[in-house]
Amino acid sequence: MTSVPDAIRPEHPGLLEKLLAAVRPEFRADLIDIDPSDPVFGGSHCRVRGCRRVGRTRNLCLGHHNRWLNTGRPDLELFSTTTDPLLRGHAPLSPCRVPDCRFGQRSARLCSRHWWQWDRDGKPELTAWIGSLPPDLRAPVSPPQGCRVSYCDLWARAEGQLLCESHARRWISKGKPDLGEYLAAYDDDTPGHERLNFHGLSRQLKLEMQYAVQCRHGDGELRTAPGRVRHVVLFVARSGANSLLDCSEEVWDERFPRTSNGATTSSRAFLLYARRRVEELHSGIGWEVEYPRDTWRLRNLGIDSPHAHIRFDGIPQPWLKDLVKRWVRWRLGTGISAGQAYKCVKVLTRFGQFLTSPAGGAGTLAEVDRAVLERYLAAVSTLDHSVKSQCEHIGLVNSFFQAIRQHRWDDSLPSTVMFFSEDFPQRPRQLPRALAEQVMAQLERDDNLDRWPDPAGRLVTLILMRCGLRVGDALKLPFDCVVRDADTAPYLRYFNHKMKREALVPVDEEVEQAIGGQQRRVLARWPEGTPVLFPQPRANPDGRKPINTSTYRIALRRWLDDCKIRDEHGRAVHLTPHQWRHTFGTRLINRDVPQEVVRVLLDHDSHMMTAHYARLNEKTLRRHWEAARKVNIQGENVTVGPEGQLAEANWAKQRLGRVTQALPNGYCELPLQRSCPHANACLTCPMFVTTAEFLPQHRAQHGQLLQLISAAEARGQARVVEMNQQVLDNLGKIITALESEESQKGNGATDAS
Repeated sequence: MTSVPDAIRPEHPGLLEKLLAAVRPEFRADLIDIDPSDPVFGGSHCRVRGCRRVGRTRNLCLGHHNRWLNTGRPDLELFSTTTDPLLRGHAPLSPCRVPDCRFGQRSARLCSRHWWQWDRDGKPELTAWIGSLPPDLRAPVSPPQGCRVSYCDLWARAEGQLLCESHARRWISKGKPDLGEYLAAYDDDTPGHERLNFHGLSRQLKLEMQYAVQCRHGDGELRTAPGRVRHVVLFVARSGANSLLDCSEEVWDERFPRTSNGATTSSRAFLLYARRRVEELHSGIGWEVEYPRDTWRLRNLGIDSPHAHIRFDGIPQPWLKDLVKRWVRWRLGTGISAGQAYKCVKVLTRFGQFLTSPAGGAGTLAEVDRAVLERYLAAVSTLDHSVKSQCEHIGLVNSFFQAIRQHRWDDSLPSTVMFFSEDFPQRPRQLPRALAEQVMAQLERDDNLDRWPDPAGRLVTLILMRCGLRVGDALKLPFDCVVRDADTAPYLRYFNHKMKREALVPVDEEVEQAIGGQQRRVLARWPEGTPVLFPQPRANPDGRKPINTSTYRIALRRWLDDCKIRDEHGRAVHLTPHQWRHTFGTRLINRDVPQEVVRVLLDHDSHMMTAHYARLNEKTLRRHWEAARKVNIQGENVTVGPEGQLAEANWAKQRLGRVTQALPNGYCELPLQRSCPHANACLTCPMFVTTAEFLPQHRAQHGQLLQLISAAEARGQARVVEMNQQVLDNLGKIITALESEESQKGNGATDAS
């Protein structure tokens, strides 16, 4: 990597003092020992029994992984139970083959002294030669001092630092490091353990890297192997930089070596993380720092979201970029999510790129007119997007224009620049997304639910199916999420993140008991408690982070494959968690639960949204139609034909009539193939049929007719009285017949109670 010239190296006044104040003593050493159980820099233990090093690859430490490779990749389970937990260089060493000699082996399993003597004798047969040695040649008269490695019982060789042959050779091969540190490495009860190594860095760079390590440890979010940190340290040391801030993120990212190795990718990510944290320490955080940047770091704004950044550098016009920044900052202040803000910037970036194209042809905001908008509509219609996405590309731009006018950010925007309702593409009516009962029967089977690899995933699935929550709300349930009413009935308390309010939904005994079991498991893992019921199992030292929705979706796909869920055609079922919400609402409606109750349970603001979720199925509609009493204009009962094909045909005619010939107070029995001779006179039409559900309309019309006839009689309008009297008589018969049915139903309910 080319070093940064001193002439262009920027100054960072005050950074060193801030680093000295921020880096804690435990992170100031050049070598920092890592506990294998550390939640960030440690990991799970090596799978070899007795080895306490961290398993990095195939749950093996580096030494045992190399040994596994060198032995031909045997069965891992067999290897982990049979191999020696001690690694090469940390196990007791064998002495020279000559009896009574405790020097270390050099060659032919002989020490240096006996090997040279055997070589001078012409290398005869070794066993016979050893047996012929006289006692004075087998060992020195006065035994030498022992090796300084604590567990080594061999003699130290004559020259060197009082180390045996093997340990001396290894000390030399390592470049003769400080002997005290070399010996301490052998004394460690976890030999060969990992360390954070900051050797080779200048004073300020070392503090910067130590500060980044301290921040990563404090975040407690991502596991980071010490080897990745060392990789970054060596790269930065060779760069010639005095500070990570000498180069921008883009320059560091460009210069960092790229290979197909995933470790390199994670090392580069840690380098960029280190630079960001040092920059935050130097420059601070908040809107004053982030607003001028082309890339907003949302965490610096106190926004915790999977969308960690919002980028404005794709907007080619500076004037448009300034307006978009202002709009997005205002919208974030009103409470929109980071994901929605990201979508706003994405749409406005595309709009800005359109304006610079030949089709756009607008260099300033004042040049945007209706003709430009029409060309933009044509461009949006060619996008390979759904109708919903195309509507967002139009609606967000329109909201942007509206905000500019409302807040008077730029008065050069023409007042006529806006989109109208006719400009939006028509959205097709969406089909019901509820799952078929055949599929739900398979999903709800206990043996299939028990196939979840962890109880938390099973409970989340149970809550989604029986309570109708959105998956994000279910995963973020508070730890104490069960409340009771005056009758001690349990309810699930959750936060509706879409509506930004708390809501309640009743739960059954099984769900309540499963929640209690989950609470006990969480407390066993985090005895001090957690704020959420489903904490993320890894990289979550305090248990505050809930399971991510993407993690659950991946587990859901695996569970469906494992259960082999099939539809009525024998095809594998692929579903989204939100379909359980649709199924929950549809089941309630089809069990005759009033729509207002369903709206409350789903926590909707409007009945229109509830109607989209909860659709009546054909069987429920027919059951209600057959059960309802139907009367004609004479108040006489109208019966449905016999069971069989005629009944099916009658129902089909009713369904078609309801769709194409709906009346405000009943239904028309006239076949569609015939024309009606009683235009707008249904109450005198023999084809008219009505039910008790239209009683309010009938009563209202009866009152209006009475007023009309009374006024006509007072004015002497006999023809008007004659025309409406028959309608009034028929309406009276209908109301009398339907009210008698309502009265009988009421008496029946009273008797039953």
